[in-house]
Amino acid sequence: MSTTKKNNYPKLHNAAWPGVVGKGPDSEPPIDLDTMLALTAAASVSGVKFDGVDLFLADPHISIDIDNDALKSWADKFASHSLVIGSVVAPVWPPTGGGSAMDPGEGRTRFLEQVRKACGIASRLRELGVRPYGVVRIDSACSVAEWTAGDITANSNTIAETFQQAAAIADDHGERLAAEGEICWGGMHSWRQMVSLLEITDRSNVGFQADMAHTLLYLLGYNAPQDSLVPEGFCWDQEELDAALRRLTSLLRPWTIDFHVAQNDATVKGSGSHDKTGRHCLANDPNGKLDISRHAGFWLRDDNGQLTKACRHICWDGCMFPNEIMMDPGTWNDILAAMISVQEEHGWRES
Repeated sequence: MSTTKKNNYPKLHNAAWPGVVGKGPDSEPPIDLDTMLALTAAASVSGVKFDGVDLFLADPHISIDIDNDALKSWADKFASHSLVIGSVVAPVWPPTGGGSAMDPGEGRTRFLEQVRKACGIASRLRELGVRPYGVVRIDSACSVAEWTAGDITANSNTIAETFQQAAAIADDHGERLAAEGEICWGGMHSWRQMVSLLEITDRSNVGFQADMAHTLLYLLGYNAPQDSLVPEGFCWDQEELDAALRRLTSLLRPWTIDFHVAQNDATVKGSGSHDKTGRHCLANDPNGKLDISRHAGFWLRDDNGQLTKACRHICWDGCMFPNEIMMDPGTWNDILAAMISVQEEHGWRES
């Protein structure tokens, strides 16, 4: 591979939040943002490097209550590493100061306040010249058990109302919101519920964040067996897997505005305070069920095989790896190589 790439879009980003998600007192210590930036900036494959990072807007990384001076200092630091910022995660969950989107009272108030703060930070990073693209990520901030316990139609409608109000806040800041497709979020835990929620929300600046590790579990019907897209006794036959993925991506791709490249061994796990979710594997994990570069194309190309160009950047998401693995520079070179393969197969060039 030469340093002159065939394609320069979508841009290649690393996620900073694997240094935080699943870490903490009941797991391993978090990895600070300075270290995550240094590891990202140091990665290189035949002279090709990451273009940027996606951020978690919560301590101990970027505080949701950060002031302008501190944010400017971080912007300068990103620039010093030749990294831009893409998408940012709004900390909408109760433990981080937010509240459930399914609670029409105080929970919604706290949820919306976190969205307001996150959109303010995101737009300020644009003004500072270090964030040329990206979205603000949200979820329902409630569990599947909580969603299932009551009237599920009413619960989904309440979540949609919260998302509609969040969309108005985002619009005031010139931002878009991406709802994360992950099996641990109530009302978003299956492809059917996710599509329904997006249809009910019905806002032009609210879309879907597809993560290859999480969405693989949509196929299998985890937390929603009735919505499985693979036949009974499925044994990972390639043709059956591809057919199921084509159906899934055809349904959710029109909503997709943010995309995470990832690998999954088709199991669930959790660590620290993070609930069980899709098992993110290393890019070269022999147990991974996905052909990363080929299956990424199911999301990045339409049903006719044409590039959608809906995402200006793509991001690697690999949460809950042991710190020993994350501190190994080789880990990030392997991940970058996988990202480059996606860009080569499904990217484009702009001057």
